[in-house]
Amino acid sequence: MQFLSADTYILFLELLHPTNKFKQNKTICNNIFCKAFYNFLNFNTREVPMISYETHVLPNSDYYVYTPSTLAKKLFFYPICTGSFRYESGYRLARDSYDSFLLMYILKGTCFVTVDDQTMQATAGQLILLDCYAPHVYGTDSGFEALWLHFDGPIARNFYETIVPEKGSLLYPAHPDAIYRFLYNIYDTFRSRAPIAEDQISGTITNILTDLLTAETTQHATRKTQTDISDAISHINKYFYKSITLQELADIAALSPYYFSRVFARETGMTPHKYLITTRMANAKFLLKTSQMSVKEIAIRSGFSDESGFCTAFKKQEGMTPNEYRNTVC
Repeated sequence: MQFLSADTYILFLELLHPTNKFKQNKTICNNIFCKAFYNFLNFNTREVPMISYETHVLPNSDYYVYTPSTLAKKLFFYPICTGSFRYESGYRLARDSYDSFLLMYILKGTCFVTVDDQTMQATAGQLILLDCYAPHVYGTDSGFEALWLHFDGPIARNFYETIVPEKGSLLYPAHPDAIYRFLYNIYDTFRSRAPIAEDQISGTITNILTDLLTAETTQHATRKTQTDISDAISHINKYFYKSITLQELADIAALSPYYFSRVFARETGMTPHKYLITTRMANAKFLLKTSQMSVKEIAIRSGFSDESGFCTAFKKQEGMTPNEYRNTVC
């Protein structure tokens, strides 16, 4: 199977489903046509990534389209196009239809999605599942990054109609890291121009959709995440005097370290490291006020590895040394 160039795909997409902007601006039409025709003629000699020309999509965003075999259309889930995009503030896409289903994993930022006159906000770690046969709108007021896949297949709608009515279009995957790897592997297969194994890609899409059958709703996931973060906070409060790693806290919350850090900051207003240091400082200040322990002993009991590091951190936070603090409160 050969890949179509991005520009050729844009032209075909606009001809099939023209947006209002395309209809109203002949210059855009002419430019896209010229670029598409040129790239189509020179495709076999091009080694550069396929780049999007959409407004408010950053230049290092790329995507790839695929024409599935007759067998794939009959038996498999199959990709239609896949990409990794960075969207600027102000991006908005409104379509009456684009015959496929869309999986979009939010890596950073916030994306709004409007379906059936309902607007929802998707944030990092969430997966969007859309029926693009129906009218849909998505965009951003602040920018976001996403890995996405348009796909279809004989039972794609069956999966969609099983997942979305119960869980909604915005999902917290049961295994977010695995979902990211699945989507990235499909994208990277196209990006590296590797041979396309349609049965394997179908299996990967099946794994994604099967995982979504056990995904949590936004409301339930929010409650669960808050509980998981509370468990991590309790662990810090109980064992702050010991060495505590980010991985250790993430494991307690059953989240990846990256996602745990983002959720923790959202829930507490500070990073896990900052929260740990603040807790240690609170204990140190209490001991400085209520005990006759030496500064070194207080440092060790509060989780600092040595007196010097403790004094440096204390002065940075409090604006005075531990002894000055002790004398002031006394």
